[in-house]
Amino acid sequence: MHKFPSEEWVAQYKEAINANPAYKVGGANWDKGVVALICKAKPAIGLAEDTGIWLDLHKGVCREARMVTAAEALKAPFCITGEFERWKQVIRKELDPIKGMLQGKLRLKGDLPTIVRFVDASKALVESAGMVPTRFPDE
Repeated sequence: MHKFPSEEWVAQYKEAINANPAYKVGGANWDKGVVALICKAKPAIGLAEDTGIWLDLHKGVCREARMVTAAEALKAPFCITGEFERWKQVIRKELDPIKGMLQGKLRLKGDLPTIVRFVDASKALVESAGMVPTRFPDE
């Protein structure tokens, strides 16, 4: 089990993305750059500060995945920010990230119509996250 968020979780996530045939197909035309995720701080469970995850996605492959600061994550062309609980819902497939953005549960910095055009890639990324054996620090 890998704690979310952590370096180990991110490394496993990269492997899961690259092993997922649905992402190879859904993300085949993605050449729009890095997608970063920010999990907001939640000191009560040990998340002292906002945490970023940098995903260098290109043409159906995750070339790099690493933990970054929130400030660095915001430099990505696309950055999705959410509370810890929201990311937990996404990983558990209880919240679709595109619906979450449209409902204001997740905040997007970047072009929403571009993200919406890649709905299959988005679904495959969520599916990949669900493949990582995940332990949440609030459980």
